[in-house]
Amino acid sequence: MKPCAQCQQQNQDDAKFCHQCGNTLAVEPETPIASPIIDSDTHPDEHLWRQFVGPHADRYLKHFKKFGLGDKPKFALTWNWPAFLYVSFLWFLYRKMYVYAAVYALGPMISTYLTGDMTVGLIWSIMAGTTANYVYYWHCREKIGEIKTNIRTDPAKQDEVLKESGGVQSYVIWIGVALYILFAATMLKMLQDGPPGGEQSPEKPAKPTATSSV
Repeated sequence: MKPCAQCQQQNQDDAKFCHQCGNTLAVEPETPIASPIIDSDTHPDEHLWRQFVGPHADRYLKHFKKFGLGDKPKFALTWNWPAFLYVSFLWFLYRKMYVYAAVYALGPMISTYLTGDMTVGLIWSIMAGTTANYVYYWHCREKIGEIKTNIRTDPAKQDEVLKESGGVQSYVIWIGVALYILFAATMLKMLQDGPPGGEQSPEKPAKPTATSSV
């Protein structure tokens, strides 16, 4: 019940006029519906990036925001442990970056052949660790842009293509495991056989037998 301001007559809560004197009753303002809080750091296409990246999307988006998900990307120094510790070309293959996988597969072998230095492979691994996140960012950016341009009117089809083009190739993990086992077996065999091309100690010449003079 709400009273009339003029005659103090009690009226129903939903009444707009006093039923006794006809005075207009005050209408309580409706409680406004709270608008959802939008995180200023959230990019409008972040859900597309999450679908494209797939596994560990939170970790990679954390790096990608340092580069800028807007129209003006910038380089920032980050580190990717899987690309450094894992066989580098396999990490790029795992994330479906085939061109970079080929570069990191052939690059260390060619560099080692030209320089004769086996430690060149470590330099390539460090390069992969420092640049993998940024390279992957540009890969995602270009692919997502193409999908948005080619498939605009069908969100379901867009989600399907994002998952097919992005994500990971799980079988690559087992290729890496097989390579590590092969490498460990090769090293063990080398340790057992000793250094290659090692010289054996020369045999002592036979002591001449003394002959009696005739």
